[in-house]
Amino acid sequence: MNCAAGLALAGPLAAQEAPPSPSLEDLIPDAAVEDPDGWSGQGAEQGATEEAEPDLAADTPIAELPEMELAWPDDIELDALQDLEPEEDIEFAQLLEDRRQVALDTAPTEAISDRLVLGFPQREPVFEDREEFVARFTALSTIEQLEDGEENVAQLAARARQDEELLGNLLRVYGFYDGRILRTISSREATEDNVSERPRVRFDVIPGTRYRFGAIDLGQLDAALDAAALRGRFAVASGDFLQSDRIVAERFNLDWALGETGYPFAEIDEPELLIDHEREEGDLAMPVRPNGKYVFGEVVSSDPAFLSSRHLANIARFEAGEVYKRSLDFDLRRAVTATGLVSTVSVTPREVTPPQGDEPGVVAMDVTMERAKLRTIAGAIGYGSEEGVRVEASWEHRNLFPPEGALRIRGIVGTQEQLAGVTFRRNNLGGRDKVLTLDAYASSVSTTAYEADTVALTGSYERLSNLLFQKPLSWGVGAELLATDERNRVIGGVERPRQTYFIASLFGRATLDSSDSLLDPTRGFRLSAYLAPETSRSSGQQYTYLRNQFDVSFYQSVGEKTVLAARGRFASIQGAPLFAVAPSRRLYAGGGSSVRGYGYQSVGPKNDFLEATGGRSLVEASVEARIGTGLFGGALSVVPFFDLGAVSIDSTPDFRFVKYGAGLGFRYATGFGPIRLDLGVPINPDPEDSSFAVYVSLGQAF
Repeated sequence: MNCAAGLALAGPLAAQEAPPSPSLEDLIPDAAVEDPDGWSGQGAEQGATEEAEPDLAADTPIAELPEMELAWPDDIELDALQDLEPEEDIEFAQLLEDRRQVALDTAPTEAISDRLVLGFPQREPVFEDREEFVARFTALSTIEQLEDGEENVAQLAARARQDEELLGNLLRVYGFYDGRILRTISSREATEDNVSERPRVRFDVIPGTRYRFGAIDLGQLDAALDAAALRGRFAVASGDFLQSDRIVAERFNLDWALGETGYPFAEIDEPELLIDHEREEGDLAMPVRPNGKYVFGEVVSSDPAFLSSRHLANIARFEAGEVYKRSLDFDLRRAVTATGLVSTVSVTPREVTPPQGDEPGVVAMDVTMERAKLRTIAGAIGYGSEEGVRVEASWEHRNLFPPEGALRIRGIVGTQEQLAGVTFRRNNLGGRDKVLTLDAYASSVSTTAYEADTVALTGSYERLSNLLFQKPLSWGVGAELLATDERNRVIGGVERPRQTYFIASLFGRATLDSSDSLLDPTRGFRLSAYLAPETSRSSGQQYTYLRNQFDVSFYQSVGEKTVLAARGRFASIQGAPLFAVAPSRRLYAGGGSSVRGYGYQSVGPKNDFLEATGGRSLVEASVEARIGTGLFGGALSVVPFFDLGAVSIDSTPDFRFVKYGAGLGFRYATGFGPIRLDLGVPINPDPEDSSFAVYVSLGQAF
């Protein structure tokens, strides 16, 4: 009513003719024109009063509204309001007693940086995953991605909204579906170190109640033959604290368990979580369809003329009738890829016999492949201060004699070595990584110690360790036939008599390897032994002797950036005098894999012409520290090292010719192993030894 009355008084009741507006001169009194100063001090004229506003009361009648035709509702009778009886069972929230303690001023904080702070005012219940929560937020924060100098208030405000959403999402990941985030942007006071005020963002995180898992529905998992064991692999139960990461991890575990226990066709749907805020629980639905249990059948090649089914079955680490395992499926694919003969390969299980009751079905493993280019022409040119010029060339066909029968023809022309040879190699013969090698070559070699013109035929059968499949045990056996015409090196133009040797040898070797890498080990050890009984005929005399060598190396990480490494070697020739052993078969020390700081084969006994004669026993030891620098993204390491070596004429070491070397090396880590650069200095050199030596190679020194 009051509102309507006000509206009536504010407007004209009816249209009237308005009087003409007075001019400005008419409004100015004559007294003001004659005496302006006096008139202005007089104030208002006596008797002039303001028109009084009409007094309005609640019962003041409303003026008539001629244009309003709607009748007033004066005759409507309203029912009287009835008083309601209070309900006795109403439960009022105990806001003061049960509210969570969220005192912001005294809340623990985590300073992410000088521009971002997290506060945790909630004291009960304790946020047990707070440390992990903060680490994940720090890694994803958009504020932390700002460059220095960009943290103005506008930038921070925009990114703070994104980070607030991120914090809410992270809380839900940990099962807090009623959490709150309080955002504050403020400026810090200027100090001597911080001349200008810089804005800072603070988020106060109030997780609230952590929800729990409610009902869990895994579909048809109970129909699997191994239902109980498989359910145990999905370690989520009703009543557990809810966490999204755990669902993802346990889904992976269940999928892995299905694949490893004979279910190649199992399917798992994406998980769905239904949150019930009243119960403070989440019901999980993740339908599983095992689709039957199977065992391995035969391996079937898509190109049997290239790699036969029999050969592929020989490579596989499973036998027909064994329970299907997805890891062995993947392993076969890796093994076929490792042959280097295919450009693409896929291994697919195919149902041959369906499961019947409790009897598993049978799957064939279909191997589909495309041939890679099989011929390789390679060449290399190099120069070394000790080796001189060296040019290598080779041609290879990696599957000339299927399956995996390779033929390689090679040649070397250099200052110290000339060679022509042909090699036949069959990989995966008789099992995975078992290799048969036949090699025939003719060579002429001139080293620091000797000259040798040799024709040789060797054969070996080995179980090898490689970059894809490093093995705790590798071994090899073989035989060697050679004819060689040798003499000690010619120095100063003085000819030495040449001597022809006919040598037959059997050899065997074995290596135990517990290290974590072939090229760059950081922990573990290696033990290896080599035995080679030989018979040698020269100048009408026959000698039989045993060549042997034992190596040990040890690796230990110290802290996060340092690896201590040590090695030892002992070798000897038993059963023949030194002159009965061809110079090329004797023992020498010195070089990048021996005593660094000395030239190749330059450590050991020497004759009157300062020629290294070699010996019948050898002892070596090395120790080095591989220290990461953090430079180049952590790829560069420095390696101080110390080596020693001794070669003796007798088969028992006498340590008469011990040499020491030390130096500093560098390692640059790559995806295929470290590149090594070592600078070695001889500690007790002979007059003819160089003052230093440089070594470059792929991989560690040992």
